[in-house]
Amino acid sequence: MTADVTVSLDVMGGDEGANLVIPGAAKALTRRPELRFRLFGDRAVVEPMLAEQPALREASEFVHCDIAVRMDDKPSQALRRGRRNSSMWLSIDAVKRGDADFAVSAGNTGALMAMAKLCLKTTARIDRPAIAALWPTIRGESVVLDVGATIGADAQQLFDFAVMGGAMARALFDLDRPTIGLLNIGVEEVKGLEPVREAGQRLKDANLPNIAYAGFVEGDDLGNGTVDVVVTEGFSGNIALKTAEGTARQIATYLRNAMGRTLMARIGYFLAREAFDRLRDKMDPRRGNGGVFLGLNGIVIKSHGGTDAEGFATAVELGYSMVRNRLLEKINNDLTEYDQPHTQTLTDSVAPAGAA
Repeated sequence: MTADVTVSLDVMGGDEGANLVIPGAAKALTRRPELRFRLFGDRAVVEPMLAEQPALREASEFVHCDIAVRMDDKPSQALRRGRRNSSMWLSIDAVKRGDADFAVSAGNTGALMAMAKLCLKTTARIDRPAIAALWPTIRGESVVLDVGATIGADAQQLFDFAVMGGAMARALFDLDRPTIGLLNIGVEEVKGLEPVREAGQRLKDANLPNIAYAGFVEGDDLGNGTVDVVVTEGFSGNIALKTAEGTARQIATYLRNAMGRTLMARIGYFLAREAFDRLRDKMDPRRGNGGVFLGLNGIVIKSHGGTDAEGFATAVELGYSMVRNRLLEKINNDLTEYDQPHTQTLTDSVAPAGAA
């Protein structure tokens, strides 16, 4: 019998709050009946909605919260106002306490990262968490990180992102040694910023057993699926993510307008409808909704605030997969694999002259 997996939900987070989260949780439950839920939100809002979802209500525990973090709150404001008694904080704290296996929020990204880092703390040797997203490609899917947790990164942080992204790829894609690429302005080793070039050299020299460093990749490699994991810092990663989402919407609009322009175009669409439906599903941003906060002592998923119930359900199912495939265990093991040879090298370098 499959063991239950418990998710804690910030019901009040996002543009739509409970109107998004409750239907999304209900959809996730129909596909993953072993899910159990801890719901944090305003009783006056949540309980009437739960009454309309009897299966979800049966699988849930509800905790009333007086405060909801606003989408326009600065992280510092959210911490001062919502620490300890907001729906966002309590959903994260449930993971820390062991009452939930992972948390999901569609709320303010900066506030969520600040609260998650303060509540859960970073794992060993990681000083800056990253947000990792699934990216649709010609080959299937890739992991891309960081897509917006922090701006800028030094060589060591990019190296750590590569290790954590590799662990996520192993957990999701069932790969023994996923390929890793550093996003750059060219594939030549002399190109790019110094931190990127240095991170590339470190990855090459480390020759880690659980990832295969493939060198630099460019922007068009994201869609081609050239590597399993693309590593960058949060500023360029977030721009790339938003650009891809906008391009997908642009292409969908072009196709919709073109297919309805003439009678022959409408007939052609009718004859090729199955192919267009597959294209629409492939480009649907809801299929990739959910960014995983990597580098913390717990799993937190950030859902897009403007998604719908289907997209939120996808984010919940992503967290479910992370738990089932032991993401945290893989990350910690991979970081240990790096620490051992690294520590040995440092020991050798300071050994006294003449030592055996």
